[in-house]
Amino acid sequence: MASTRRYNGMSADDRTADRRARLLEAGLEVFSTAGAQNTTMTAICAEAKLTERYFYQNFSSKEDVLEKVVESVSDEIRAAALDALHSPAPTVEDQVHNAIAAFVGVLTDDRRKGRVAMIESLAVDSLRDYRRQSMRAFAHLVAEQSRELFGEQAWPQPQSEINGLLFIGGLAELVIAWLNDEIAVTPADMVDAATRHFVATAHR
Repeated sequence: MASTRRYNGMSADDRTADRRARLLEAGLEVFSTAGAQNTTMTAICAEAKLTERYFYQNFSSKEDVLEKVVESVSDEIRAAALDALHSPAPTVEDQVHNAIAAFVGVLTDDRRKGRVAMIESLAVDSLRDYRRQSMRAFAHLVAEQSRELFGEQAWPQPQSEINGLLFIGGLAELVIAWLNDEIAVTPADMVDAATRHFVATAHR
């Protein structure tokens, strides 16, 4: 019965979900501005305007928050890229371009997401394995989707796995360089270059 009681129009379950969402949003903000090493549980709570009690009802540590934020960004990238890839487009090359644009867009439209997922996740030892596994999963997805688009003859095994790792790793490094203001290019420039590289690899 307690979970069905409502306050200010929200059930207990709704309030719990709202607090978790606020803590995740606060984590995104604080990790992206202060950095993973300098972020504290107290700072996340202050940003979310919630007490430590609610923090520990949802997460075990600040590293747990960071992992969940990175996981959320990864899920958003995957969904956006697959949706763009499978949306109607004049050519296969346009499909590829749209998927890469969706991938890059998540990381650059909100720089906080790019910084936390691509940079700050490397600063925490406990997340390095997770990030590596995530990159491998994206590389596998790239290889799988490329075979669907261009056929087995274009991306045969094991070359498709090699190409997938090279592509996703290179694109990640390109985005990191952009986030760190190390290269004077636009997200559109990155998308165009990555599309040309991907298509050229498929047609070799």
